[in-house]
Amino acid sequence: MNLSDSQTAGDVPRRISAMEAVLNHLRGAIERGEYAVGEKLPSEAELCRRLEVSRPVLREALRALQTMGLTVSRTGKGTFVISDGAVADPTFGDYVASDLLEVRRHVEIPVAGYAAVRRTAEDLDQLTHLLERMEQETDTTAWVAMDSLFHLAIAQAARNPVFRRVIEEIRDALARQSAFLNELGGRREQSNREHRAIVEALVDRSEHDAVEAMAHHLARVETTLTTIVRPQHRTAPSTEDEDHA
Repeated sequence: MNLSDSQTAGDVPRRISAMEAVLNHLRGAIERGEYAVGEKLPSEAELCRRLEVSRPVLREALRALQTMGLTVSRTGKGTFVISDGAVADPTFGDYVASDLLEVRRHVEIPVAGYAAVRRTAEDLDQLTHLLERMEQETDTTAWVAMDSLFHLAIAQAARNPVFRRVIEEIRDALARQSAFLNELGGRREQSNREHRAIVEALVDRSEHDAVEAMAHHLARVETTLTTIVRPQHRTAPSTEDEDHA
């Protein structure tokens, strides 16, 4: 799959970021065996020179490689290859993706329904304001911060402090996952549309629509994550694989 046209905005191919280009290069080299398991990657300075990128861009790509289970960073020693293929269940902070998704499905979907019934005018004002800011934001870091606030605000609108506490507990992991999906999956615009559907259901006080909108949102998160960690290089793809690429 060509990442430059794997996601589209209308009919325009999504342009990949410098970080994503570096990640694709390093990931491909690892999967092809150019960097063997157990081997140390070149130093940051050397990689920056070879790839002609800044150190912050390179470090983001190295963090993504580690999240995908391809490398490990050892303090004072460098970055080492630990696998020639991305893990199906990457880690975000203290939690693996499958655990996060399981909890989110069992918490955030019903929470959206409760929020539709219990939300106040102040809740709607806050959510609408966040949504408008997110739709205008182009910086990933700022957008991710507001994404976390959005999901916290939904929990707050459900009027049960335990729900908010659960979201607070996994907030850092959610932010890491959100940044990962937005950098590598072009999720921002799609997420904004999904968030708007959730808010519209809350405005209508429709418990059913809120539950459906949140379930759809989380399903898309899972689908994008699966697409990102899918192996990039396959020796003999089947016709079925090509049809679903």
